[in-house]
Amino acid sequence: MTDSTPLRVLRHLDQSPDSSQREIARELGMSLGKANYVVRALLNKGLVKVRNFKNSSNKRAYAYLLTPEGIAAKAELTRAYLALKVTEYDALKLEIERLRVESEGLHKEGR
Repeated sequence: MTDSTPLRVLRHLDQSPDSSQREIARELGMSLGKANYVVRALLNKGLVKVRNFKNSSNKRAYAYLLTPEGIAAKAELTRAYLALKVTEYDALKLEIERLRVESEGLHKEGR
């Protein structure tokens, strides 16, 4: 997985189910169009369901709730994202060590 956007949106909705798409976009640093696209995709996949607040004075107020499939997908996406980041971290550690060795070698040579 290279795009963490669905995971970020699922995590946000899990913490703040009453967020509007505008709030999702602002909080996650994406365009409103992208937030709309991702939320619709999650709805179409059955990972999120929407519930209208009937008692709300704002009839456009919705709650985005993770379905059991959404909770499982969030867990799997988190696992895959973590594995990717651990791999990137390990590669970065090796590169840093190579640069240190190279830098020390250059320093000893007087360069």
